[in-house]
Amino acid sequence: MSTKYIFVTGGVTSSLGKGIICASLGRLLVAQGLKVTIQKLDPYINVDPGTMNPYEHGEVYVTDDGAETDLDLGHYERFLDITTSQSNNVTTGRVYYDVINKERQGAYLGKTVQVIPHITDEIQSHVLKLGQSGDYDIVIIEIGGTVGDIESLPYIEAVRQLRYNVGRSNTLNIHLTLVPYLAAAGELKTKPTQHSVKTLSESGLQPDILVCRSEHHLDESIRRKVAQFCNVDIEDVIESRDARSIYEVPLLMQEEGLDKRVIEKLHLEPTEPKLDNWIGFVEAVCNPSGAIKIALVGKYVEHHDSYKSIVEAFIHAGAVNDCKVEIVWVQSDDLTKKNIGDKLKGVSGVLVAPGFGGRGIDGKLAAVEHARVNDIPFFGICLGMQCAVVEFARDICGWEDANSTEFDEDAEYPIIDIMHDQKNIENMGGTMRLGKYTCKLTPGTKSHEAYGEELIYERHRHRYEVNNNLRYKLTENGMVLSGMNPERDLVEIVEIPEHPWFVGVQFHPELKSTVNNPHALFVDFVKASLKHAKSNEYYEPLKKTHVIPAQKS
Repeated sequence: MSTKYIFVTGGVTSSLGKGIICASLGRLLVAQGLKVTIQKLDPYINVDPGTMNPYEHGEVYVTDDGAETDLDLGHYERFLDITTSQSNNVTTGRVYYDVINKERQGAYLGKTVQVIPHITDEIQSHVLKLGQSGDYDIVIIEIGGTVGDIESLPYIEAVRQLRYNVGRSNTLNIHLTLVPYLAAAGELKTKPTQHSVKTLSESGLQPDILVCRSEHHLDESIRRKVAQFCNVDIEDVIESRDARSIYEVPLLMQEEGLDKRVIEKLHLEPTEPKLDNWIGFVEAVCNPSGAIKIALVGKYVEHHDSYKSIVEAFIHAGAVNDCKVEIVWVQSDDLTKKNIGDKLKGVSGVLVAPGFGGRGIDGKLAAVEHARVNDIPFFGICLGMQCAVVEFARDICGWEDANSTEFDEDAEYPIIDIMHDQKNIENMGGTMRLGKYTCKLTPGTKSHEAYGEELIYERHRHRYEVNNNLRYKLTENGMVLSGMNPERDLVEIVEIPEHPWFVGVQFHPELKSTVNNPHALFVDFVKASLKHAKSNEYYEPLKKTHVIPAQKS
């Protein structure tokens, strides 16, 4: 079977949820027994998101092969239970970078290099690279931005060309748009969708399926109107309303028949989708027995997408433990030793989040100390783990001047120091310790018990590490270095064994948590927090109601 390509475009406004629709469709097609991957084409000129501010872009998602990518790749992996790579995220900056390098090497034989055909050809080559690998039956391509944007035009033109180059029967265009409700008029308005499709058609693309975001149900008259004026069949007008959980969206899309229409239009053989496990997971997410509160202490908490994968990992772990994890967002800049008791009152776990730079570090250190002294389950990730080490070195080891050289280059005890191979790096993009590395666990530790195996592989994104020359002081005072990178003898995990649950990790476990494989450390952390909640009367029982499968109103 030739690889099929599904292009997903968006119109009217951003943030309609193209990534979730792509991931949901991918989940439904995987349930049909098909091999699926998803690619994100982003129209910004950054080569990758690695140098972008979290307030601008949200979290940087890191793949096994060390690519710094868009956070939508996290949705792809979590929904499809796949591993993505550098090939799954392409930016305009990457496209132009590759074309300019080819021009410098003389690859174009002296021709004038232009947007058409050279840029559009390069875009097509990135799309076809996944399809021609032979690994996938279907490649779903999400095109960032909205139709009509100047920066998106080369992508739309590349898709137009590619649909003819690989054959119309092997491609499909799904267009996500908005049908707003005007309260003053008391009705839904289809004109924005009509104009969006008109704009797309002017670029040479006619959508095969329309997915319409709306706050209200699209009745048959609205669907018929959209179909008539947008040149699609009424069965190809798909309603997409807000769900209680993003993980319910695949079930809502199945109700609407999105997967059925895609299978028919791509001339594939339909099978009975296997969604029992997914339905069970959604039931657990939407219908837990109780709730607990866990504090997430970070620098960017005003922008929750900065910690998107952590949020999702808590949802996965909560489902396993039959509880809802209510995140208490705590801005580390606002935390002091004086107010921390009030700020963290009633929480049953403390997670100190990743980040860069010295802002808010005192608040993170206060959170570490509060969790350590009060026997509250603690989880430190990347910078959070480094803060745990600094706090331990100061308050337990007696090194009052212990610090990270990221914050104080002249610290007397640089217990966290820049890695040797990072010292002379000048370019910031793509130069950190990135991607998958091995970690060997110490038997009998919390980490080893959680994973159930001795060798693990986790994703990294950092420049600083526990200083090997000073780490002896940590172990002398009772901290256990429970996970080590065997190739370079680097500290990957630290624990305090006398504490109910105190674990810090240098890597990013949240990046590997999926619906089918919730991350072991998050599951164990939530389990410990649940135990703490019940013993301190912080646990909130919830009334169960039957909610799955979802029904259209």
